[in-house]
Amino acid sequence: MIIIAAMVLGMSAAAQKQNPTYLAYIEQWKETAVQNQADYGIPASIIMAQALLESAAGTSELAVNARNHFGIKCTSEWFGGVYYYDDDSKGECFRQYANAAESFKDHALFLQRPRYATCFEIAIEDYEGWAYRLKACGYATDKNYAPKLIKIIEDYRLDTLGVTGDGLPVTGDGLRVTGDSAALNSVALNSGSAALNSDQRSHSTATPVVVHRTEPIAVITHDPEPPYEEPLSAKDEKKLFLLQHPVKKCNGVKYVSARDGDSYANVAFRLNVRERLLREWNDALGREMKTGDRIYMGAKKKKVAPEKTLMWVHPGESLWEVCQREGIQMARVQQLNGFAPEVRVFRTRQQILLNKVKGEN
Repeated sequence: MIIIAAMVLGMSAAAQKQNPTYLAYIEQWKETAVQNQADYGIPASIIMAQALLESAAGTSELAVNARNHFGIKCTSEWFGGVYYYDDDSKGECFRQYANAAESFKDHALFLQRPRYATCFEIAIEDYEGWAYRLKACGYATDKNYAPKLIKIIEDYRLDTLGVTGDGLPVTGDGLRVTGDSAALNSVALNSGSAALNSDQRSHSTATPVVVHRTEPIAVITHDPEPPYEEPLSAKDEKKLFLLQHPVKKCNGVKYVSARDGDSYANVAFRLNVRERLLREWNDALGREMKTGDRIYMGAKKKKVAPEKTLMWVHPGESLWEVCQREGIQMARVQQLNGFAPEVRVFRTRQQILLNKVKGEN
């Protein structure tokens, strides 16, 4: 009796720790999370845990003002609304949505980027593997991001979302199973799936299982480890990078042009500098690198040659493009011209200042 009472008390204490706001949020969005699992192959448990953590269950500033429930920042291909918010640095650009449902959909699409491709090698039910792989792929800078997701999933039993009564995940891979789960172990599936656990072993009285396949399941095969290659030293890595990327100068600052496949992460690695520092040099926080972009290898200047003090810009030209082309810091140009942070693209042909005019304060 003492043991049973202790177990009941323990269960009660665990239940008391659950935040009512979290529970209401889960109830509101669980069907969306399950549907996105079926459509995009992302675990519903991970979707819900990320939404809860990133949006504080829909109560964060980004969630309330920008309907952004996953903390997704602006990227070069984003043409929707924007919201500026202090995160890793001051005034970062975040995506803004018409409603929260759009945010859930965009999160699913965002994870289809090549950067997160290896996440989909992990089984849907392996929420721990997904949490750590998302962190490894750079979804968040918080070093404790994965443990936080896992704790939320386990505290709120989110691992039960998107799971059938048979304990199988609902996925969009073309496979649906109906019938008595106890008989599943007696069915040989052509997908090469492993044997089920002892709780799912077949019995003579089990209802036959019907397997409906609408399309073949993709089986991921790869070597567990790539062949060993002697790594280059940091010096040789940089030397090879500069051989492949001819160095030029603009406004006294060295730069190279981005080639196909380059990113701020791999360029920073090859130049042996921190990625954040490289992004700051290039006014590229929240921006993805595109082929042909200038990559400055040091801080840009705060002024240009005197003859360029006044410059004409044209409709459709962005402030970032102008500043990269002229090798000047974007914050300085914004300050000289009194541009608000929201100014990104020029709508009319106009003159702007790139230097301070003599005689002005």
